[in-house]
Amino acid sequence: MKDENFLKENNARQLWHPMGHPGEAQANPPKIITGAQGVNITDIDGHQVVDAVGGLWCVNLGYSNDVVKQAIADQLQELPYYSAFAGSTNPTAIEAAFAVHEFFAEDGIGRVFFTSGGSDSVETCLRMARQYHRLRGQPTRTKFISLKKGYHGTHFGGASVNGNNRFRTKYEPLLPGCFHLPAPYPYRNPYNETDPAKLAQLIAQAFEDEIAFQGADTIAALIMEPILGAGGVIVPDSSFMPLMREICDRHGILLISDEVITGFGRSGDWSGARHWGVKPDMMSTAKGITSGYFPVGAALISESVAEVFEKSDAEGAIYHGYTYSAHPVGAAAVTACLAETLRLDTKTNAAARGTQLFEGVQKLAEKHDCIGDVRGGHGLMTGIEIVSDKAAKTPMDDATMKRIHQTAYEAGAMVRLGAHNILMSPPLTISETEVNTILSALDKGFAAV
Repeated sequence: MKDENFLKENNARQLWHPMGHPGEAQANPPKIITGAQGVNITDIDGHQVVDAVGGLWCVNLGYSNDVVKQAIADQLQELPYYSAFAGSTNPTAIEAAFAVHEFFAEDGIGRVFFTSGGSDSVETCLRMARQYHRLRGQPTRTKFISLKKGYHGTHFGGASVNGNNRFRTKYEPLLPGCFHLPAPYPYRNPYNETDPAKLAQLIAQAFEDEIAFQGADTIAALIMEPILGAGGVIVPDSSFMPLMREICDRHGILLISDEVITGFGRSGDWSGARHWGVKPDMMSTAKGITSGYFPVGAALISESVAEVFEKSDAEGAIYHGYTYSAHPVGAAAVTACLAETLRLDTKTNAAARGTQLFEGVQKLAEKHDCIGDVRGGHGLMTGIEIVSDKAAKTPMDDATMKRIHQTAYEAGAMVRLGAHNILMSPPLTISETEVNTILSALDKGFAAV
């Protein structure tokens, strides 16, 4: 490791960080994480905490899976890189595509298009959706519908369908033809409806109204997260995604399930859509596909959509891709990670420990008035909405949120702030004792305010 004084002196000086103001990072330098083992991370001062963020929703297997590390090391020795553009491939890419296909066979997935991450995967799905309709003789189907509070990455396409203005307004104008429906968010919604099932019906009707207004023959796809992650861990009613699937089918609209967060066991099942009994037309994935050990994503295509491409004329050629699509080292990480994910049955532990975390935070809500809403209960995804006035649901100010975050960190847990929400997505290998450490740290953080 470099000299500690050098690292601290240059922290945030040359490196701009994602999702933050560069001036703020210089005034309050970010924590320098120097090591990790299991579900714990250690900073430059030797302070060790439980990583309740899981890196960034992604370190599903924890930080010390030697099988994945060895697969990466072995592949670097054998073939560190070669292009997967038309005309060449590599053995590990073929193996990885087969492994991903088998993993999501129950979801109706037939083909795999590798990318470098979640934003790439979303962009790929959006492009494929437009091309699919052109191949079927419906070139006017170019528009996209999504949910407010939804998050779909940072490319221009993903930012355009994002449902949070923080990721949009500074970069507008964005992709035209993108429209948003209310989120299935009982705590805050334009209908003031607290019943999740009734809210699902209201949003479904809003979808029907939007289709009627736009014209079904102009809409390419609905893109949605089965459980909204970065927007605050918003869990819809069980009827919601099936309602949206039925409307899409009736109007010839593709359904893209954004599984970048919810896939690979995070939600307590191998895909988020399975919770609701829905088979999407496409799925965008990343994060847990390599447990964060190598930057890989994948756009997954259903058999029915794939058939349209493969039986088409020259117009079915896919003129889209990335230098690192099907990177052999990344592909080796994918195959090893999926094998470990299945061997460890991480979805089962995610369901059990996720329930423990969710119920533990609910108990904290009885103790601390600053907790306005607690969301989760499906795997290791928990959101806590922090308010300064519980009756009025007034969002907590930024300074207080940072104080909660810092106090919890000092008490033993790294959590993530999302505006006035605390978001948690620890590794799927976490133990009961380590979940209790997170809950204790949160308790101290809330007590500080």
